[in-house]
Amino acid sequence: MKTIKLKFPNQDGEQLSAKLELPTDRRVRAYAIFAHCFTCSKNLIAVTHISRGLTSKGIAVLRFDFTGLGESEGEFEDTNFSSNVQDLIVAAEYLEENYGPAKMLVGHSLGGAAVLMAAAKLKNIEAITTIGAPSDPVHVKHLFQESIDEIKEKGEATVSLGGRPFTIKKQFVDDLAEYEKSDVIKTLKKPLLIMHSPQDDTVDVSNAEKIYTSAMHPKSFISLDGADHLLSKSEDAQYAGEVIAAWAARYVSFEEVRALETDEQVVVRNEAHRGLQTEIMANGHFILADEPKDVGGTNLGGTPYDLLVSSLGACTAMTIRMYAKHKKWPLDEVKVHLSREKRHSEDAEDLGEHSKIEVIDRYVELSGDLTEEQRKRILEIADKCPVHKTLTNGLTVHTKLK
Repeated sequence: MKTIKLKFPNQDGEQLSAKLELPTDRRVRAYAIFAHCFTCSKNLIAVTHISRGLTSKGIAVLRFDFTGLGESEGEFEDTNFSSNVQDLIVAAEYLEENYGPAKMLVGHSLGGAAVLMAAAKLKNIEAITTIGAPSDPVHVKHLFQESIDEIKEKGEATVSLGGRPFTIKKQFVDDLAEYEKSDVIKTLKKPLLIMHSPQDDTVDVSNAEKIYTSAMHPKSFISLDGADHLLSKSEDAQYAGEVIAAWAARYVSFEEVRALETDEQVVVRNEAHRGLQTEIMANGHFILADEPKDVGGTNLGGTPYDLLVSSLGACTAMTIRMYAKHKKWPLDEVKVHLSREKRHSEDAEDLGEHSKIEVIDRYVELSGDLTEEQRKRILEIADKCPVHKTLTNGLTVHTKLK
């Protein structure tokens, strides 16, 4: 699973911190958005495991911190359930504009209630999953019920949620009340998967029953027997992710992935609808090449030059490893750091623009109980890697129409 760190503005211009989880082979068949639980963050371990289950089936997952939580900007006390729903809508708009439309929403706890509300306002959503979600957002009031009178009297109160202090303002409570009699679940008419643990002592499983009863078909219920509310056991979260992915395959219109085949060693394919994003199949191994957004790409893969420099680094590391193994030297780890740039050639002063040459700087980092003599010899071996020889000796490329 490859992770891309992102930031995008909420409706007030504050930056929301996000991560886009991609399938290992980066062949995205559909996009989903994950909404975390009340006062949680995108980095909750359960969210990571669930995302992994989805990416294993080709579903890329955007997970982000709601305003005022985790690494996102803003003040939590100035947010409410409505702002959470709006954050989801903004996230969907950002995802569609920069990568592709979200076809699926997954929400945990209060995030589950939020995705139910947001789904009604997002045209591309084809399937929804809730995990341990309350049947209506007002349920969250029980977490600070003892402070309700103080909130109403003073306008706010500091409460402990998950062992951390949070300021809850009266506007948050008033906003929840607006949703108390909402019938949005009845009007969704979109495939819905409800997941809940009978042992959930934060949001009782009876909430799942209410959601299921209110929803129109197609709807499904999966019991997360033995799991706690936060799905803190990795096996519970992984199970949830795998089940969601299998269920989604029935309802989400996945983009067809056409196999890449060739009689040669490598085949490269670029399709019009993908822009600069380019697929590579190298001896059965899938790679994605792309360009940064500022030059028209989506930044989902390294640039062609990134791949070129990386091949030199990989070949260098492998050559060093084989040599050290043959010599039985105590080389624990080798890292090869590289950078590429055009640099002025002192030997071509009179060539003007053509005086610049391509240069790759390579720095070899060795870990292990090696002598200074062994380190010097390994550095010499670096220049003997096959890719190094190919790049420095020159090569000829023959191009023909196929």
